[in-house]
Amino acid sequence: MSLGWSLGRIAARLGKLVGAGDAGVDGVTTDSRTAGAGDLFVAIAGDTYDGHDFAEQAIAAGAVGAIVAPGRSEVEPRIEVPATGDALLELAAMRREELTVPVLAVTGSTGKTTTKDMLASAIPGAWASPASYNNEIGVPLTVLQTPSTARALIVEMGSRGRGHLAWLMPAVRPDVAVITNLGVVHLETFGDIATLADAKWEVVEGLTDRGVAVLPADEPRLQRDHPGVTHTFGVNTTADVVARDVTFGVDGCSRFTLDTPVGERSIALQMPGVHQPSNAAAAAAAALAIGGDLDEIGRGLAAATGSRWRMEFHRGRFTVVNDAYNANPTSVEAALRTVAELPGRPIAVLGLMAELGGISAGEHTRMGELAAALGYAAVIVVGEDPGLASGAGAIARSVASADDALELVAGLVREGDTVLVKASRAVGLERLAETLVELSVSRSGSAA
Repeated sequence: MSLGWSLGRIAARLGKLVGAGDAGVDGVTTDSRTAGAGDLFVAIAGDTYDGHDFAEQAIAAGAVGAIVAPGRSEVEPRIEVPATGDALLELAAMRREELTVPVLAVTGSTGKTTTKDMLASAIPGAWASPASYNNEIGVPLTVLQTPSTARALIVEMGSRGRGHLAWLMPAVRPDVAVITNLGVVHLETFGDIATLADAKWEVVEGLTDRGVAVLPADEPRLQRDHPGVTHTFGVNTTADVVARDVTFGVDGCSRFTLDTPVGERSIALQMPGVHQPSNAAAAAAAALAIGGDLDEIGRGLAAATGSRWRMEFHRGRFTVVNDAYNANPTSVEAALRTVAELPGRPIAVLGLMAELGGISAGEHTRMGELAAALGYAAVIVVGEDPGLASGAGAIARSVASADDALELVAGLVREGDTVLVKASRAVGLERLAETLVELSVSRSGSAA
């Protein structure tokens, strides 16, 4: 796509243009490695890097200019701004002002990425956040990259505290705001569930005039008034859009009747998980809110596939469920319950659920107890453990590293078993999951 802007136009809105020329700007990037002809490079300073150090590299790769803080880079042409993060957001706000297609924002404690993926499949031609572009950098880049041919824009939005979503609203200003759920997640930063609810509600407060809030019917903390319209969703409950008569196959995927104000459709999902019918109902409600066709929505939900490292099923002599992207009590419980319903013995390789604050020990113990109650053959705990092993009791095995876990699983697993791999991203268990997949399909593997 081409933004069709100029450095002069951008400088007039953001800051001071230094250097000759008024080149056209086709795109925006914060990564010098992906910079190309026509791009504007925004130098973002992170915890472990400073984009100002790579501004010259971006220009050499073809970027037409750079946005930098005063005194941080002498590259030309450059636009000097007080804060480059604010400038990136303002660029996205400029792009948002040009968009005439519906904008849908998706947030929530869990299920954001999956619901976004389902929604993108249910609205053919929509542009959606790549991967998990849901933070202060990813959200503006998603908006800026929206093609002029997009039928809709779907933005995944994460939050780690009050004010985060509100800060992003100038770039998003959604016509439809989806809150998937409120769960026990990031309480180390939010403090309590009430503050979490307030933080997520910011996406509703950012709605355009007469915007639509899509909310879980069974969440009392979100039963609030707002100037727009509310559509509710749920599973086997009373709501505007309901997934009812849910059943699960041996592959962990669900079948259900999608009941909506404009009719019913039978849905068979490709995405495994006991939590997926709720995500599908949320996506359907959002798609209907912008006038989506129910047949098209049904086909899209049935065809939807998930993002990487989220309930990925890999079948060989034993099955590996790679759900290692992240973990919190809500998502761990859903994964444990899903795998426990599958044929063969369930084995869990688990790690730390980060950022739970004062409830960490209790929630880790509860997950261990749940695995034991569900009949898991073993719970292998990798690294730091606030309570998983004590909760799991006799079936628990604690190891220091992913390599130790691999050796232990290789000795335990039998043909037909299912191995769940799940932890917060910092634990890095996705590499272990990928190695287990190789073991499962290898003829020379050591599985018994």
